[in-house]
Amino acid sequence: MSPNSSEKQSSAEVPVAASPQPGPVSQWLNKQGFDHEALDADHLGIEQIGVEALFLQVIAAALKSNGFDYLQCQGGYDEGPGERLVCFYHFVAMAELIDGKRDTLREVRLKVFLSREGEPSLPSLYGLFRGADWQERETFDMFGIHFEGHPHPKRLLMPEDWTGWPLRKDYVQPDFYEMQDAY
Repeated sequence: MSPNSSEKQSSAEVPVAASPQPGPVSQWLNKQGFDHEALDADHLGIEQIGVEALFLQVIAAALKSNGFDYLQCQGGYDEGPGERLVCFYHFVAMAELIDGKRDTLREVRLKVFLSREGEPSLPSLYGLFRGADWQERETFDMFGIHFEGHPHPKRLLMPEDWTGWPLRKDYVQPDFYEMQDAY
């Protein structure tokens, strides 16, 4: 091996993963001065944006003022044991289609990445989108993500005295559950 070959290896460029290109909504948020992270589009090509929990309500309000008037879906998922919990919001600009202003549907997804340690929490979007009510309750019930300011912060699917968060990937199912005061 010649000395020149080692120099060539060290000077060769190592491929670096390209950061995702900001979509139209991300570009608009940048122009408005909102801090966020452009994420890769999903498998359908829908723009995804990562936001900090602290800025969720402000960015959701900005999106609503920009025409995203419908919270189609809110939910959560677990990236795996020891990994983060993710809370996502899918917004749609419905009024533009109904009014005939556009012939294509504008959609965007916000994602908030949370640590599973302690009690993960987010501000509730119930004040902006009433449809967030049961969706946030289900996310709390299954993943243990608390929504600060939610008017009905209690379990939706599991009994009130259930221990744990069944859709977390590190959840250990109890051997049995005895219903108290069932009849």
